[in-house]
Amino acid sequence: MSKPTLVLLHGVGLDHTMWEPAAVLLSDRFTVLTPDLPGHGTRPPVRDGITLAELADGIAATVPPGAHLVGFSLGALVAQHLALHHPGRAATLTSVSSVCRRTPQERAAVLARLRTAETDGAASAAASLERWYAGTGVGPEPVARTEAVLRANDHGSFLACYRVFATADAELAPRLGEITVPALAVTGEDDPGSTPAMTHRLAAALPDCRAVIVPRARHMLPVQRPRAFADALTHFIGERAHV
Repeated sequence: MSKPTLVLLHGVGLDHTMWEPAAVLLSDRFTVLTPDLPGHGTRPPVRDGITLAELADGIAATVPPGAHLVGFSLGALVAQHLALHHPGRAATLTSVSSVCRRTPQERAAVLARLRTAETDGAASAAASLERWYAGTGVGPEPVARTEAVLRANDHGSFLACYRVFATADAELAPRLGEITVPALAVTGEDDPGSTPAMTHRLAAALPDCRAVIVPRARHMLPVQRPRAFADALTHFIGERAHV
């Protein structure tokens, strides 16, 4: 009997390698696919002004019908768009460290980070690493790998995708109620950007969604706490999809 398929979509400025710690734990039960989003990793740069729909359309062909779709941060917005606009692609939807319906203060904060990225890429990368990993106990090697991926980005392509991340939750918000597949929203207790409050907002907005808050975890939950992430995901899929 073939294993069910998991498709894991990474965050802005990252690539498929962010999933390696979790993929090791998931591969015995699932066929794990970790494609790079348009403009990231092995993919060519994207144009300025790219939209969430274009990012989702650019990855849709790699998502087999009936896959368990998992997105992290920007990847969560892409996954939500796919679940909404490509019916049948997703058997379940898991949003990891996802933003949702940002408040005016939350939107101002992410737009300020975008302005920093526009003017000083090195400072932006350093601030991201601090926000994602400070106090987590993650060793220097994973942090260095994340930094290398961030710094390898085409700057214009990164900014175009970051603008999508900074704004597209407002585009999705009015239609989240149309996503009817079983859903999980999970984030770290200490995530300062994709906060527990956002995860609870997302769980309330989706018709069939539960929220899981992982204690003592920040934004890079699948890297910092891969076992906790894998356990939450496999429990959810096993219970809701009977695999």
